[in-house]
Amino acid sequence: MQVRLAQTIRAQANRAVAAVAWESSMSRLVLAAIALTGAGFAVSAQAADIPYYGPRPTPYAGPLTAVQPRLADCWLGPYLGGNIGYAWGSVDNNPAKPSGFVGGVQGGYNWRLNPSWVFGVEGDIQVTGADQTFAPWKFANPWFGTVRGRIGYTFDNNILFYGTGGLAFGELRGETFGLSESHTNAGWTAGVGVEYGFAPGWSAKVEYLYVDLSSNNFTITGVPNGYHFGTLRAGINFHF
Repeated sequence: MQVRLAQTIRAQANRAVAAVAWESSMSRLVLAAIALTGAGFAVSAQAADIPYYGPRPTPYAGPLTAVQPRLADCWLGPYLGGNIGYAWGSVDNNPAKPSGFVGGVQGGYNWRLNPSWVFGVEGDIQVTGADQTFAPWKFANPWFGTVRGRIGYTFDNNILFYGTGGLAFGELRGETFGLSESHTNAGWTAGVGVEYGFAPGWSAKVEYLYVDLSSNNFTITGVPNGYHFGTLRAGINFHF
């Protein structure tokens, strides 16, 4: 009886010791988990306190346009281009009124008088299909050219309104009853135009010119004949 009692007491003591050991192990695990969790929260808090500035924004330079890289010298220096248009006019001392399409090339040079005013010189040569037959006479203007000065005012630095004028020269050809006669006449021209710089080094223009070629005596008509006409043309220039 005493032996059984001793065995029972010993077994209960062993179970108590095991329970205490298990509880101690669990306590250590709980404390470790709490410590890790606290450390995690501390690191997160420190990271949240660090200011974040992000990438530096690019300074705003205003809206860009195609002509901005060349605005400083858009109307400065030499240029070369081509044009196409239409001419209509009349012949002195004759009812013929030659008209037709024109096309040619032009070249020139611009100077800036100040940031707004532009001065330049321009020359062009044109081939034309202007002609008309009236009764027995046919008159045609196969070609003409001009050498002119230009002066203009710029808006937004890429739009130029200008006036132009100078020397004109060209051929007037007459025909009647199988006979033909031609004279190259000099005269004058004046006009206005607008030119727009639409891309670096490039501009487009619309221009009106009035051209007056002086008269020469034509044998086939027996009277002086000259040609004066207007021409409206559009062109494009490349600026070097």
